[in-house]
Amino acid sequence: MSTLSYAVHDSATMLRRNLKHAIRYPAVGFGSAMTPILMLLLFVYAFGDSIGAGIGEGVGGGTGTGSGSGSGRDAYVNYLTPGIIIMGVAAGSMSTSVAVCSDMTKGIINRFRTMNITRSSFMTGHVIGSVVQTMLCMVLVVGVAFAVGFRSGASPLEWLAAFGLLAAVAFAVTWLSAALGLISKTVESASNKPLLVQFLPFLGSAFVPAESMSPGLRWFAEYQPFTPMTETLRGLLTGTAIGHSGWVALAWCAGITLVGYLWSRSLFNSNSKR
Repeated sequence: MSTLSYAVHDSATMLRRNLKHAIRYPAVGFGSAMTPILMLLLFVYAFGDSIGAGIGEGVGGGTGTGSGSGSGRDAYVNYLTPGIIIMGVAAGSMSTSVAVCSDMTKGIINRFRTMNITRSSFMTGHVIGSVVQTMLCMVLVVGVAFAVGFRSGASPLEWLAAFGLLAAVAFAVTWLSAALGLISKTVESASNKPLLVQFLPFLGSAFVPAESMSPGLRWFAEYQPFTPMTETLRGLLTGTAIGHSGWVALAWCAGITLVGYLWSRSLFNSNSKR
């Protein structure tokens, strides 16, 4: 077998390990879906009528794509759902920091180092396993969104593009989460470090348009990574204009992935030398 074949084989083994952990402790993965679901229900039923009336009819997808139009709650659920999905992907992916830190502090890494396995397979298994769990959780979130009134006129190709975007976001944020787990000394600190990243979608266009914010907050919302991601997903699912947000979102995903991967690799290698 070639070096690449060994790496793929060992990464697949680590992936199976992480997926078995997810099956054994389903509450962890289910918890990642519960947060966006609860946020969706809260904002739709508690604030949907008032916020939706302020947003207006244009955000409900009334662009001829069949996603539905209107005002009030009906418009707001169509506007809100893409933002909730992005928020859920970010929150679910960041849980990787806890899993990585747990493995690092419990000594399982020292046992792996005594085995004849590819060093990179440990991190690769964690990242891919987290992406798979996050995407499965988002299927549940989308199902609840449809149940509370979300309607999309997206074509199969647009749904496929939306899935690809969400996978790219999850992959990028998971690598960053892995790095945060490696720099954490305890599981508790690993659970706290990702909070800033999880909070960023709230300061974007997930819940209200950036145009409605104060000047300073509006500038931040327009230039932070989760706003173009949200606008791209919203355009794919509800037919609103995407503009250049798609390319910006992919650029952010590529940049975050590169930073997270290089940072994680550097931290893991340095820890291996201790």
